[in-house]
Formats: sequence, C-alpha cells, structure tokens
Amino acid sequence: MPEWLVLTLAMLAACGVVVAITLLRHRAASDDEDPSETPDVIEYMTMWIGVVYAIVLGLAIAGVWEARSAAEDQVRAEAQALHEISERVRVYPADVRDRIREDVNAYVGHVVHTEWQHMTDQGEVTERGEELLSRIRQDVTDYEPASDFEAQAYQPLVDQVAAADQARTSRATSIGATMPGVVWFGLLAGAVITIGMVLALQIRRTPRELVLAGLFSALIAFLLFLIWDFDAPYSRGITASAEPFLHLFPGVEN
Repeated sequence: MPEWLVLTLAMLAACGVVVAITLLRHRAASDDEDPSETPDVIEYMTMWIGVVYAIVLGLAIAGVWEARSAAEDQVRAEAQALHEISERVRVYPADVRDRIREDVNAYVGHVVHTEWQHMTDQGEVTERGEELLSRIRQDVTDYEPASDFEAQAYQPLVDQVAAADQARTSRATSIGATMPGVVWFGLLAGAVITIGMVLALQIRRTPRELVLAGLFSALIAFLLFLIWDFDAPYSRGITASAEPFLHLFPGVEN
C-alpha cells in the first residue's frame, strides 16, 4: 500500500474517531448538562498537556530528522572516499590502476543496483559488498610502491580505504529504526491523552468545533506518521538515496 494512502487513511481515521466519540457523547449526555461549565482545572491541565506533548513531538521529529541527515552524510562520505581512491591511483602503473578502478566500480555498482534494495527489504547490508570492499583494500595495501612518488600516494590511499570502510559500517548500523519502542509508546499514549483531554472539555456538536477537533486529531496523526516515515533512514518514505554514488560514478548508473 502506498505511504501517501496510509497517511490519508490514518488522518481520516483519527478525524472519524474524534467526531464519532463527540457525537456519541453528545447523544448520551443528560439534558441538563452545560458544556460551558468546564472546570478551570481541566482547561489548565489540557493546556499544559498540549504544550508538553508538542515539545515531545518536536524533539522526536528533530531526532529522526537528524538521524536521516547523518545517514545522508555517511553515504556522501563513503562515495567520496571511493572516488578519491579511484582518482589517486593514477600515479600507479596502468595494470594496478585499472585493477583498483575496476574493483571500485564493481563495488559501487553492487551498492547502487543490489545492496540498496537489499537494505530496504532485509534491513542489512550484503556479504557480497563486504567481499568487494575487502578486495579494494587488498588491492591498495598489497601493492608495494616502486618509487618515492608512488610511496607518497600510498598512505593517503590506505586512509581513504579506511574512511570508506568506516562509512559503510556506519551505514550498516543505521539501517534500522532509530526510535526505541518505549518512545513510541510515549508518543502514542500522549496522542490518546491529548485528544482525550480535548473531549473532556465537553466540546459541542457545532460544525465549527467538530471541524477543529477533526483537524487537531488529523494533525497529530500526520506528525506521528512523519516521525514513523523518517524513523528508518534507508527504507521508508523520504530516504537517504544512493545519489552521491551515481554523481561521482556516472558509469555505474546503467
């Protein structure tokens, strides 16, 4: 099911639940009930519950957005390190240079065309990707420089291999959800309490109040969906993409 459809259904469901509860409560209310006589303490508590929950929602959104930004930085760092390896080996002999570049292109092609989809489906990187990166490491570290010029390029190449490996490790550890289950429990419980306190204010069945209550519940549903969508940086909604690899290695796009 498309995520936009899930979001639409969730928002409509939230609106429907709040409106239905309001109508049922209004129908079951006694004839002498006066909705304007809401105790001040309930209004005070509702205000502070809304403020606290808004802060929690803001922190949650900031947290998942930061995780997504970090995932994009990891992809850029990995792609840039591999690009540096491919460019810096130009000082090596032609056979060594071509072999390293071929292995780099093979690794990038595997990441773009195979591993990225595997990360989405299985939530992990592939063993084949590890093997291809190990081959690049062996190509770089096993070569013995034949001149001072090649020796000067050797250590920076080793450093770039380490940087690519570190970025890949960071990418592998950030595939899954970033929000702990207890935080989700607090977010969902807070949504129920916040909307419940709105109902406790004894809103009436006027079109204006029903529309506002429905929009308020739909907004909370949208924000919760937004947090869930950003929670997995590589597998849901607006994800970190492989665009840095395609930009630096246009030959692997096809």
